[in-house]
Amino acid sequence: MTLKTFFGLASVLLMLGTAGNAQSPHGEGVPAYVGSQICADCHTDAYDAWQTSHHGEAWRVPGEDSFEGAFEGESFEHDGMLAAFSKTGDTYVVTVQEKDGIEAVYEMHSVGGVHPLEHPILSTGKGRLQSFDVVWDVDQQRWYHLYPDQDLPPEDAFHWTGVYKNWNSRCAECHATGFEKNYDFSTRRYASTQAEIGVGCEACHGPAAAHLQIVDGEKPERFSVDLDKWGFTAQMSEPVAAMEQCAGCHARREGFGNGNPLPGEAFADNYNLAMLRPGLYHADGQILDEVYVYGSFLQSKMSQKGVTCANCHDPHTAELVAESNAVCTQCHSPAGNPDFVSLRLADYEDVAHTNHPEGTEAAQCVSCHMVDKVYMGTDPRRDHSFRVPRPDLSDKLDSPNACTTCHDDKSNVWAAEQVKGWFPNGRWQEPHYGEVLALGRANPRSAAGDLLGLAQDEGQPNLVRATALWLLGPGATTLDLEDLAAFMENDDPQIRIGALNALRARAVVATAPYLLQGLNDDVRAVRLAAARAIMSQRPDRLPDSLRAGLGRAYREFGSVVQNQMDFAEAHLQVAGYSMVSGNIPSAIAALSEAVRLNPQSPQAWSSLIRMTAQVEGRSAAKKRMRQALAFNPDDPGLQALAEQF
Repeated sequence: MTLKTFFGLASVLLMLGTAGNAQSPHGEGVPAYVGSQICADCHTDAYDAWQTSHHGEAWRVPGEDSFEGAFEGESFEHDGMLAAFSKTGDTYVVTVQEKDGIEAVYEMHSVGGVHPLEHPILSTGKGRLQSFDVVWDVDQQRWYHLYPDQDLPPEDAFHWTGVYKNWNSRCAECHATGFEKNYDFSTRRYASTQAEIGVGCEACHGPAAAHLQIVDGEKPERFSVDLDKWGFTAQMSEPVAAMEQCAGCHARREGFGNGNPLPGEAFADNYNLAMLRPGLYHADGQILDEVYVYGSFLQSKMSQKGVTCANCHDPHTAELVAESNAVCTQCHSPAGNPDFVSLRLADYEDVAHTNHPEGTEAAQCVSCHMVDKVYMGTDPRRDHSFRVPRPDLSDKLDSPNACTTCHDDKSNVWAAEQVKGWFPNGRWQEPHYGEVLALGRANPRSAAGDLLGLAQDEGQPNLVRATALWLLGPGATTLDLEDLAAFMENDDPQIRIGALNALRARAVVATAPYLLQGLNDDVRAVRLAAARAIMSQRPDRLPDSLRAGLGRAYREFGSVVQNQMDFAEAHLQVAGYSMVSGNIPSAIAALSEAVRLNPQSPQAWSSLIRMTAQVEGRSAAKKRMRQALAFNPDDPGLQALAEQF
């Protein structure tokens, strides 16, 4: 199969919808799910602890224990939209009059979350479940809008009925057990299923049918997957593997499958972890957007020393293992912790360290080392990078710091002087990787040497090193190829992915051996990065050594895209690779679907308009332009393009 043939096929799939539904993530030969209730008889304490946890109540059928007092005829108005909440028998109903005057009545399918907010999930037809933008504040007992400052008309992709608020594709996987999205591109319908609504026992331990056979004294039937001695697919005795079970949901990442992977499978075989990229993280790695903890934690010295989620959080209650500072002082104390012998023994609760009055909120460890940020209007989440406050870098990097987050009437310079006075020999004097990442974001060419040096520094967190490589881009052309290729031997798949991103900027004739190495990697995320690097090259420039691996690259990419056909981003990728290969009809088909899913994408519209003019003529391109400007009237790029037509 040639590259052009593949994208011709992609065009057919996009236009005719013959890609088929994504396959079950588990396939045959895997034990069946049995439901958490069956676990209660033997594992009573764990079950009781889990049942009322945020995991156990992550997704629920609405009932008397949810939305107390909220469906008694209340209404909520925002920006021309009016929502009314009522009950018809046992059915919860939301009547919505949009700002365009159109009114519709929706049945509430279920409830997402339990505290501090409860999220109505509404059925809108074709199997679609949508996350409503008006949610219930559990503490204040009020309805409020999640995005009060955004103008989101019904035609916007970020409107609650749009693709970015679709529960099936954006949320359900992390709120369910054994979830399968099952999107049919040919009909644009969902037939989603789950073994259990909510994050049940088997969401972490794996399907339990074989375990029940063992408990009953039976010899379990043959299965195609490895099971531990108790019949589960996930091994919780290995700390890093156990933490990857948490990471599947508590991470900003791209999923490869149709739903939940089989518990116990490696994170990087199922997800592509987001780098510390702009829009998600500040340049120094502090949280900016919702990144769900894992990427933050990987930056911490605690992670580098072997600390895992379970050292601080009870896996079944999902609560902290101790109250207040006691979570931290189980290790950070004069007594220390024998599991982590490198700890410096000291009284970290002493005023000499906190420099704040004992017993106050300011003296809490988290106040300085785990600054929080409020998401979803009322949900504060703490940065898990456990960093030393660096107000001395805030002005330089345009990043926050713990000091002026509290003392918001003071300057960063004032805060830096305070820290300097308290800790004259403190870690605030050390160089910080954020300085190099900031340079790389601004100009990867001029920062190429610094980025390479950061990537080579084995004392830095691996995610930071991988991000340095990922940022190189065109800067990679100024570096020694052997220096970049050396990262392909690193044990961490994230670093190998970063290396492949850097290598794609170099001449493919020189990088071919390393791209092939990536395509044959044991880890799926690395293979996918290599496939994308190969497919970003013009076919006529590919050396013979790479042509033999083209089919494998197509399959690697296609296996992911078929599960992302309801994502505008997937169609943009197909369009990009189609353009590289010169297959303009395929690119037009992909871009047409991309703007249907997300009409607020000027980038997609611009490419679509230019190619429409090339293939169908100026008249057809002008029609596309009118459509694009209707959705993006103020975009300067589209306005400039319109002048050409």
